[in-house]
Amino acid sequence: MKKALWLVLGVALGYLLAQGVRRSSSGQESLGGLEARAREFGKTVADAYRARQAELRAAIGTAETSDSDLIK
Repeated sequence: MKKALWLVLGVALGYLLAQGVRRSSSGQESLGGLEARAREFGKTVADAYRARQAELRAAIGTAETSDSDLIK
C-alpha cells in the first residue's frame, strides 16, 4: 500500500510539474529547443545506422563474391 501511495504521489507531482512547464513561456522555449536537439540526435543515429548497414551489406556482398571465386 505504501508503494502505491508513492507511485500515485509521483505521478501527480509529475503531472503538475509538466503543466507548469507547459504553461510558462520559458518552459515552452526550453521544450522547443529540447525537441530540436532530440530530432537532430535521432537523425544522426538513423544516418549512422544506415551507413553501418550499407557497410555490412557491402562486406557480405564481398564475402559472397570471394566464396564464389573459391568454388570455381
